Amino acid sequence: MIKNLFERSRSHWVRYNRYELKTGKNGRRYITPGKDAKPDVYNPLNMVPDIVLDALNVGMLMMGRKPAAEVERAVLKFVTQYGLLGLMTALPTTPSFMDYKAVYLPKNHFIKEESMSTDRYLALFYPFDQLELVKQGIESSWKVSGDRTMIALTMTFMDEPMAKTMSFQRQYAEPYDWVAQQFKDWAFTLTTSILYYQDYHLIDQDTRELYQKAMAVFGGIAPSYHIELLDKPTIYWDFHSLLLGIQMMFSFMLVDNEQPLRVCKHCQKVFLGKPDNMDFCSARCKEQSDICKNRKERD
Repeated sequence: MIKNLFERSRSHWVRYNRYELKTGKNGRRYITPGKDAKPDVYNPLNMVPDIVLDALNVGMLMMGRKPAAEVERAVLKFVTQYGLLGLMTALPTTPSFMDYKAVYLPKNHFIKEESMSTDRYLALFYPFDQLELVKQGIESSWKVSGDRTMIALTMTFMDEPMAKTMSFQRQYAEPYDWVAQQFKDWAFTLTTSILYYQDYHLIDQDTRELYQKAMAVFGGIAPSYHIELLDKPTIYWDFHSLLLGIQMMFSFMLVDNEQPLRVCKHCQKVFLGKPDNMDFCSARCKEQSDICKNRKERD
């Protein structure tokens, strides 16, 4: 189902070939493109289902309380492969917040305030080098650096919301703990869904309702779309953030009965289940599980 849904779709995002962790003056760690890192424009929809599985498996490391260093490597590996999540445009009520006097925020895990000035909001994502931005009321303008690569990148996305284009600049950064938390949230959603049905007859009504409430809060601002008349009618998903793109893909995969998302009973890796294999991600994991089971029985 997931492949058919995005077969006639296209959307684009930017990833750099190198990211690094830097500590800001506030002591918080951020993920930001490395010095002289090169950007690449790609279509995340071509990465389905791998991009969703990779995101979930980063979160599963935290659910399994793996060492912080292992989680950090996995987060940076994901970001290098797919880019930052685009939290700056994902959190507000609209990615076009530069067209308003302030930024308005629905409930989220990262910012408690319901609104804040645009300058304060932007500072959350530019902790090291500020963009040359001028904002007066609803009027905004910003000057791209003399870097030809940044100029070309800006021209590529000139029809997109200003904030999205700004988030592709080298100065942009995302708090590491926010990015990691998002991966963990996705993994938590998956395990909640699996446990609800797997243990349905073993849990009481109160626990079932708790699972249902946990699932009910999953979601956020839905991406918009429009249709373009190319060689054939084509849906263009306006994600404006990688986070919302992954969340939407994940949502459809979560309700897909043909290839349901599963967690390997041996290694805890997330994989796409098949009718003949719903418990293990590989023959090796099944073999290892059988060995462990036989060893326990002998003991």
